[in-house]
Amino acid sequence: MQHKKYYPWVVVALLWVVALLNYMDRQMLSTMKPSMQVDISELESATNFGRLMAVFLWIYGFTSPVAGMVADRFNRKWLIVISLFVWSAVTYAMGFANTFNELYVLRAIMGVSEALYIPAGLSLIADFHSAKTRSLAVGIHMTGLYMGQALGGFGATIADEYSWTTAFQTFGLVGIVYALVLVFLLREQKTATVATDSITTPSGNGLFKGLGILFANISFWILLFYFAIPSLPGWGVKNWLPTLFAQNLDIDMATAGPLSTITIAASSFLGVIFGGILSDRWVQRNLRGRIYTSAIGLSLTIPALLLVGFGSTMLHVVGAAFCFGFGYGMFDANNMPILCQFVAARYRATAYGLMNMTGVFAGAFITDLLGKSTDAGNLGKDFAMLAGVVLVALIIQLYGLRPKAADFKEMPV
Repeated sequence: MQHKKYYPWVVVALLWVVALLNYMDRQMLSTMKPSMQVDISELESATNFGRLMAVFLWIYGFTSPVAGMVADRFNRKWLIVISLFVWSAVTYAMGFANTFNELYVLRAIMGVSEALYIPAGLSLIADFHSAKTRSLAVGIHMTGLYMGQALGGFGATIADEYSWTTAFQTFGLVGIVYALVLVFLLREQKTATVATDSITTPSGNGLFKGLGILFANISFWILLFYFAIPSLPGWGVKNWLPTLFAQNLDIDMATAGPLSTITIAASSFLGVIFGGILSDRWVQRNLRGRIYTSAIGLSLTIPALLLVGFGSTMLHVVGAAFCFGFGYGMFDANNMPILCQFVAARYRATAYGLMNMTGVFAGAFITDLLGKSTDAGNLGKDFAMLAGVVLVALIIQLYGLRPKAADFKEMPV
């Protein structure tokens, strides 16, 4: 089946489910605070809850570059299978946690295991797809993340109807079973190539060779910054939008959780599909087509952040969240495809691991900050202030990223 013309899309479909489980398992915690704090009193503090979500991001961020380097040198299929199995087992174990410290340690372990997936998964998709379909393929894969985010919002509903322990145990078992399915259906795609980068290649063939090549590339430094800055509102929305919905609309978390996550997921779904199709077509005519598509998406998030922060009616808040999700989806669909215009195939997982690290560190910072902001009653105001941060990233992106090819080419060994 690996040699069939349709198999690249089979890979996208298989990894779509992994992406769903990746985000669902991490996201549902953000909606179950009211249920969990009944059994674990430390979670009554928003600051402590912010710490619980932030530890995942810090560990995830530190692990991402290593995960990328490993994915560029070893079999990505097995990295994906092992990653899924471990984080699913951790999710299952969280259903048996009795203390804050147990949850804290399990979230840290989840950060390590989930970090292995994204660089391996996206680089595998990029290798199976050419420049003509790459953004759409990545975009479809990203819809799995959004679907997982949406389903994670129902964690609060399940916790309300049954228990938060049941939610963790059920979804953990689903992931364990699917990891076994991937053992038989997922295949690797390796191409023996040598980078034709104009940058001087460091001597040696060790694990860190790719780092030297990447850090000598000024465009890659711009990519790191452009990826990290929008991650501030991106992670803020993922982790604190349910709380903001509950506060601004004066509704309970069992309603605010699904409403907020479904709104973001549905709009992001539309955004990645639209952004993927537009980018794949635009780049055939203009090498900066992917850059412009991503920029349009980022520009939509600026007014959305202002409205979601200060809105007090259902129309304002939900409408703003929809606009944010659509724009962020266009941005998400083009990150790996843009990276492919500047980085050789054999270093893309490493590069995306580094990008993931900077984005996640930004997410950990903003998650912790917004936890303190919630306790101080300033959550909406601080959300709105992030609009200015996105504007800075947008300007740097348009000015600094100037690709010379639709796909960075390599020579056969």
